[in-house]
Amino acid sequence: MDLLSSYPSWLITHGAALLIILPLLVGAITSVLPRERLAWIVTLIVTLICVVTSLGVLLDVYFNDAQLYKMGGWDPPHGISYIIDGLNTPLIFLICAMALLCTIYGLPSVAAEVEPKKRAPFYAAFLIGVAGLLGMVVTGDAFNVFVFLEVSSISTYVLVAMGASRDRRALKAAYNYLILGSIGATFFVIGLGFLYMETGTLNMADIGNILRDLDGGSRVSLVAFGFIVVGLGLKLAMFPLHMWLPGAYAHAPSFVTVFLASTATKAALYLLLRFIFMVFDPSFEYVITVVTYVLTALGCIAMLFGSLQAIFQTDARRTLAFSSIAQVGYMLLGVGMATGLGLAAGYLHLLNHAVIKAALFFALGAFWYRYGITRIDDFAGLGKMMPWTMGAFTLGGLSLIGVPFTAGFTSKLNLVEAALQRGWAWAAIVIVVASILAIIYIGRMLMAAYFQSPPEIDGEVVAKNEAPLMMLIPMWLLALLSIAIGVNADLVVEAAQGAADVLIGGGV
Repeated sequence: MDLLSSYPSWLITHGAALLIILPLLVGAITSVLPRERLAWIVTLIVTLICVVTSLGVLLDVYFNDAQLYKMGGWDPPHGISYIIDGLNTPLIFLICAMALLCTIYGLPSVAAEVEPKKRAPFYAAFLIGVAGLLGMVVTGDAFNVFVFLEVSSISTYVLVAMGASRDRRALKAAYNYLILGSIGATFFVIGLGFLYMETGTLNMADIGNILRDLDGGSRVSLVAFGFIVVGLGLKLAMFPLHMWLPGAYAHAPSFVTVFLASTATKAALYLLLRFIFMVFDPSFEYVITVVTYVLTALGCIAMLFGSLQAIFQTDARRTLAFSSIAQVGYMLLGVGMATGLGLAAGYLHLLNHAVIKAALFFALGAFWYRYGITRIDDFAGLGKMMPWTMGAFTLGGLSLIGVPFTAGFTSKLNLVEAALQRGWAWAAIVIVVASILAIIYIGRMLMAAYFQSPPEIDGEVVAKNEAPLMMLIPMWLLALLSIAIGVNADLVVEAAQGAADVLIGGGV
């Protein structure tokens, strides 16, 4: 509470709007800055301000109550409102924190992977993407969700394509992402059109109230729900709508891969939760049927399919990309349980996975930065060549597997408890099997790094050459955070339970 009292009242009151307007406006200015270092400094300042603001907003909701920010002073549903509650504030802080860590990491990384003339526009696109993601999470207007979804998506397509300086396959990956992302956005906006036909409003809370008065509405609402789930499923990389993800993660600049893996799919899952539980309602027969049977089944298939695919990959980033598809499956399983404990466990895994996967991709980016390593076969001796970087990767890998005293173990244990409470012993078995498969694909990389000899050039072993400090700082912060959560997860578990309470009990 002492920390919250140090914030000026205007910052807390207008924080929701500032978080979107600041990166959006500064992003436009950053694109025309003459020097890349100046663009980086501006981006660092903006992301730091966003972290401070998002922390204040998070503390305000924790100690006080949810907020409804009315843009221009217009009351909803006629005006656009921003929602600040226990469901989105942890994610708002997560997006801002990851943006700051990626910016710190980006000083050496972007210089190595992006052409000099494109670096200022790169940071501009990044800031606009941050604004888009925050807008998706904050807004209470359904059509604004679509607008911000497109803002973040278009900037992300550009960022992925900028990886062509390092790997020409980034252009194909960006094109595939654009096509599938556009299809997803089209499905989503068609669903919104049907909702507007049924309710005559675009305010999410208002839509929810009208649909409850109509006991779920007519077939129009059912069709709207289907379109929205498919549209957000594409953005979420929900199996089998995940085909854009492996290429985008594998060929984008390391900076972009980290940010995508830790935030983009998480924001899409948040929207899915918001629409399922607060715009629609699990009491509607068509909603609970899709949630319980379709999302649960797809989540379990994704856990096994993604893990099996990861085992047979030769590229380390594609391995972790397919792992991300599996981890989305864990989250969907929590959603499919549709219980307070299940939702809290799924949300907890959302937060923990962002920390774990960001640390892993940070380390992979450092491997490429120093030695050009992307293939698992080239991991030989990395434990000796880059001990600090490999140490952070190891902690992240153990957490991804779910070893005790790690963040991954905490969220998987909560998922198993929720499944057993629901009477789904089979789901607990799937979680355990998927975790065993994770041992195989993470173990391959760790075995090569620690139990194989470093390569030789002209008869001499490759010398130790650690990653720059600007890369080590963010990856070790996240690696140590994953252990800290595993040792004492009270704060994160409480945040996840608060999110579940909002979903079960209604919002602002």
